[in-house]
Order: sequence, then structure tokens, then C-alpha cells
Amino acid sequence: MRKFLLHYLLPRIAQYLTVIFIGITVTFIIPRLSPTDPVEAQVSMILSSGSAVDPEAIEHMRQALTEMYGLSGSPLEQYIAFWGRLLRGDLGPSLSTFPTPVTRLIGQALPWTLGLMLTAVILSWIIGNVLGALASYYPKSKLIYAIDLMSQAVRPIPYYVVALVLLVVFAYLIPIFPFSGAYPVGTRPSLTPSFVLIYLKHSALPALTLILVGFGGWFIGMKSLTSNIISEDYVVYAETTGIKERKILTQYVMRNAMLPQITGLGLSLGTVFSGALIMEVVFQYPGMGMLTLQAIFRNDYSLIMGIAIYSIIGVATSVFLMDLIYPLFDPRVRYQ
Repeated sequence: MRKFLLHYLLPRIAQYLTVIFIGITVTFIIPRLSPTDPVEAQVSMILSSGSAVDPEAIEHMRQALTEMYGLSGSPLEQYIAFWGRLLRGDLGPSLSTFPTPVTRLIGQALPWTLGLMLTAVILSWIIGNVLGALASYYPKSKLIYAIDLMSQAVRPIPYYVVALVLLVVFAYLIPIFPFSGAYPVGTRPSLTPSFVLIYLKHSALPALTLILVGFGGWFIGMKSLTSNIISEDYVVYAETTGIKERKILTQYVMRNAMLPQITGLGLSLGTVFSGALIMEVVFQYPGMGMLTLQAIFRNDYSLIMGIAIYSIIGVATSVFLMDLIYPLFDPRVRYQ
């Protein structure tokens, strides 16, 4: 246990914190290199409304906004104040929906993206890996061959094209699913069985889009990995000893091929925090993708930074968790 803590766990915790620190620092620096001043943009927006504002009041407002958005003082003072607010969980107010806090906006959008993206990524990962292993171990199966062709045909297609095709087919020609949204307009979200059924119906097409496009990559990756493992001596020996094919496939072939796929899953899970932007726009899904688009269009300085910080922490955390469970799948890590 002591060896595990010193040589495996502590270095990865240090790496995890370092990645977050560097990523957030870069997030702090990049917006300040932008030629657009968020305070002046807010003042211009107020003045463009046509209302008469006293010049002295404008100057007071400019000073207040500069202080509020952490842009007062030298860059070093701004950086120290930025980390102070961040450690308190304060990302400041949103420019576009002032005075709503950024954390509240992200908190409202993030559950929708997590619910959809996590489910779609995990399902596509499971389906792609299982079918990829079967395609490699049973190359003469016509059904698997047809799935192989479909995966290679769908994989290069952008997911927004697949989304539009599914919308036309299953929301217009065959109206089975709704066109857009996570629930009908006027419905209040709740954890009731009726609302869950409504949500599942609305999220079916977005999830199906992500699964159809995502499983192809996992399928091809798993098929390639298992094709090399099948010819290994220990697999050939297991087959000659009469071990059941199902056990050979799961315990000898798939288990050894899963290691790179698990790493890929960790990276994919991290990206769900940023959402599938175009997919959410196509389906008008109220998640992080739509929130990001609105923040960019409205030049919402604070909200863009908040979304970037959540994405950095999400990716780093998912990779860190995968590192922790990696020894469960690879005995060599436990031995070392």
C-alpha cells in the first residue's frame, strides 16, 4: 500500500493538480489578449439602447464593472484576485444575463449535457468494443460484416449531418420523436416518471446521433487491437486446450485489448463537459453547447472563462479517475 501511494497515487495527484493549474492559468491569460474589452462592450450596449445616461454615471458604471470582472489593478493583482475568487467558487456575474452568476448558468446547463453525453459516450463505447471484438474473432459472420460496413460508412460523416438526416426521417417523414428541446415549452423539469419519459423521448434523436457516429471509431479501434491479439501464442494455446470460445474472447482477447480503449474513454468522458456544440444547436438542446454558443455570440467574457474552466477540470478529472482504476484491468501496473 505504501509503495502504491508513493510511486503511483501521489505522482498522479500532483500531475492532476498541475494540469488544472496550467490550464486555468492559460484560460486567465488568453481572454486578456483579446482586442475586445468586455467592460467597454457592456457600456456600449447600454449606450446603444438610446437612453440618456449622465457621463459621470457612465464613468462610475465603468469603474464598477472593471472591479466586478476582476480587471482592475496590474496583471499580477488580477491573477491573484482571480484565484481567490475561483477557490471560493465565484466565477463572477455573466455579462449577457447580468447579474446572474456564471456558476448558476453552468449549473443549469451542465446536467442536461452530462445526462445526454455520458449516456451516449458510454453506450457507443460498449457497443463499439463488443462488436469490434466479435468482428475480429468471427470474421465470416455476415451480420458482423454488415455492421462493419455500416460503421465505416457512418464514421466519416459529421455528426450534424447525421443529426439532420435523423431529424428529417424520424421527426418529419415518420414523426416518432420531437423536433427539438429536452422537453416541451412550458413544462417544468422534475424527477417524476412522466417527465423522465418526456425527457427520454426528446433526447432519443440526439443520443442516437452521437451513438451512431461514435461507435464506429471504437469498433475500428477494437477490431484492429483484437486482430493482433488473436494470433498471440497464449490465445492459440487456449484454443488448443479446448477452452470455450466465449471465455477466450472475453478473458484472453478483449481484456488485453481494452487498455487503450479505456484510456480513450477517459478522454472522451472529459470532453462531455464542453458538450457537442453543433449537435445541441441542431436539436436546440439546452446544454453546455448552446450555452457556449450564446456566450461567444454575446461576447460574454466571464461565461466563456467559466465554461473553459469546467471543461479543463472535467478532462483532467476523467483522466485521473481512469489512471486510478487502470490497475484493476492491467495486473502489470499492480505488480510494478
